[in-house]
Amino acid sequence: MDYFLSELGMMHYATIMFCPSMVAASAVFAARCTLNKSPAWNETLKLHTGYSEEQLMDCVQLLVSFHSMASKSNLQVVYRKYSNPEGGGAVALLPPA
Repeated sequence: MDYFLSELGMMHYATIMFCPSMVAASAVFAARCTLNKSPAWNETLKLHTGYSEEQLMDCVQLLVSFHSMASKSNLQVVYRKYSNPEGGGAVALLPPA
């Protein structure tokens, strides 16, 4: 799920305003929310990424919106890759966070 969200972020120009480490951390946060992991963010993740939950929210919301629009997007390669149970675990088919 993290790889799927990260690749979606790389495909969209809107993520250029965020540094790559923030996109990566936001993908982890969004993936944990999508997969119902609790807590979605903790002190260990904050320590290792350097980002608090509050700092990530704008980027997380952007990645989640990309996920919700992925099936309708003109750019289908990433969506198809992560819809396949063998190659991507079909994580693209899960409902967005």
